[in-house]
Amino acid sequence: MHEARFYEKRDEEAVYCSLCPKGCTIKEGHTGFCRVRENRRGTLYALNYGHCSACAVDPVEKKPLYHFYPAHTILSLGTFGCNLRCGFCQNWEIAHGEPRTVTLEPAQVVAMTQAQGSRCVGVAYTYSEPLVWYEFVFDTARLVKEAGFKNVLVTNGFIAEDPLQELLPYIDALNIDVKSFRDDYYKKVCKGRLAPVLRTVSLAKERCHVEVTNLIVTGLNDSEAEIAELVDWLAGLDPDIPLHFSRYFPNFEMEEPPTPVEKLYQAREIARRKLRYVYLGNVWDEEADSTYCPDCGTAVIRREGYRVRGVAFKDGRCTACGTAIPVVGTVWERK
Repeated sequence: MHEARFYEKRDEEAVYCSLCPKGCTIKEGHTGFCRVRENRRGTLYALNYGHCSACAVDPVEKKPLYHFYPAHTILSLGTFGCNLRCGFCQNWEIAHGEPRTVTLEPAQVVAMTQAQGSRCVGVAYTYSEPLVWYEFVFDTARLVKEAGFKNVLVTNGFIAEDPLQELLPYIDALNIDVKSFRDDYYKKVCKGRLAPVLRTVSLAKERCHVEVTNLIVTGLNDSEAEIAELVDWLAGLDPDIPLHFSRYFPNFEMEEPPTPVEKLYQAREIARRKLRYVYLGNVWDEEADSTYCPDCGTAVIRREGYRVRGVAFKDGRCTACGTAIPVVGTVWERK
């Protein structure tokens, strides 16, 4: 058993968990909302420490990260548990189920990363919510960083400020799901709140590379007004933040029909008025996946799905006109 961090003991052996904004008060023998932090006689334990439910070597683009070491791969690990409960969850079997797991130590993760070769840039904590895997992610990310590799979080961003600030020095990039720009949507559909997620985006943007994903769900968060508000907010932080609009498909507890493709193109049109880099996910459109120079329109990184098929980008600049393109790291090329 591994003792959790960020909790306070209360009367009668209850504990208060301060890892995320839910602030669960957990009685003896019970877990918090996330199902992975349990009170045993007044001590809070992380039940998922070292337990890995999913492992793969993915293209970095699959996270999705399009401006972070393009064409590289990344070792991707997930656990179980989540501090939200989105009705459309794509990974509900591990987030809210009881998946089989294997046990890993942080040093093993470093060794696994080293074994992948020069194309592998580091480790992504993904699939289920990595922030409820906090203790293992924190310990592993420190070792991964010391070994010269990168750490990536693919996250819902629903975390309290203190644990986020402690973790960020070891994180190189995040893709953060901003599921809606309406607090009511977060409360009803995701069992969470919007403000802490926006705070995570703002704080992370000051420390490392950030990209944002917005899953557009038919009839729930697809209005032009809401999309424009999200875009305005992101542009106020930095118009170079890459934004990924992703197409929804029915899953878990939600049966609304798939997002009409035209809704995604409409959202992209709205976003391009203020953001320089906008992408569409789950549509498999080369034009919608590629990165374009905002000045001359050249496809500086041409993608087919998650694969890079052409590059007009060198030393951080468009090779056609010399405009600086905000991409972290180099594009991997076979030698």
